[in-house]
Amino acid sequence: MNLTQLDVEILALPLQDRAALAQRLLLSLEEMSESEFERLWGEESARRLADFTSAYNKTIEQEGLPLDEWRSF
Repeated sequence: MNLTQLDVEILALPLQDRAALAQRLLLSLEEMSESEFERLWGEESARRLADFTSAYNKTIEQEGLPLDEWRSF
């Protein structure tokens, strides 16, 4: 089962079950070491930057603007 499938199944649960699961998940994060937390956030921030950069470049290209000039900003 992948994350998307799991997400669909979780969101189909009754509200009380989702709340209980959310609480358990949040508590599990408190057990995470600081280095693990920093590593995970580093990966997430890199993913977000890559998504932003990709969307930015597509927008510039769709507008017909010179991409090389815009990359310098």
